[in-house]
Amino acid sequence: MEKIPMTRAGAQALETELKHLKTVERPAIIKAIAEAREHGDLSENAEYHSAKEKQSFIEGRVKELEGVISLADVIDPAKMSGAIKFGATVTLVDEDTDEEKTYQIVGEYEANIEKGLLNIKSPIARALIGKEEGDSVEVRTPGGEKSYEVLKISYS
Repeated sequence: MEKIPMTRAGAQALETELKHLKTVERPAIIKAIAEAREHGDLSENAEYHSAKEKQSFIEGRVKELEGVISLADVIDPAKMSGAIKFGATVTLVDEDTDEEKTYQIVGEYEANIEKGLLNIKSPIARALIGKEEGDSVEVRTPGGEKSYEVLKISYS
């Protein structure tokens, strides 16, 4: 099996979610199923079917998280420096609009573009890997070609 690169914060977030699912969500759904069963005929019991569906989702997510965590290769960006690589926090300026954006390049399971966490497999991250401060980067995005200049690289 291939290791999954992840920052320490990303690994901790997945472990927290897994713990929550096992200690809070799972017992709550078991209780909800038991209560729905008490209402009688299961074939026409919407509460029961809804609870079973939610239980299926929770169990699937637990299995997924356990698998990801078991394959996690936790990387500490603070021990890195130099050109852009996994874990780097990069400040870019859009060469067309002069808009600045800051992203951290992270693993796919911790990526969240709204929080500035950029998936290592995304077109922007792939284009940035190996670049230095001052370099210009051309990225093909779903919205068309974009040009960025790397303003700052940090590892923390």
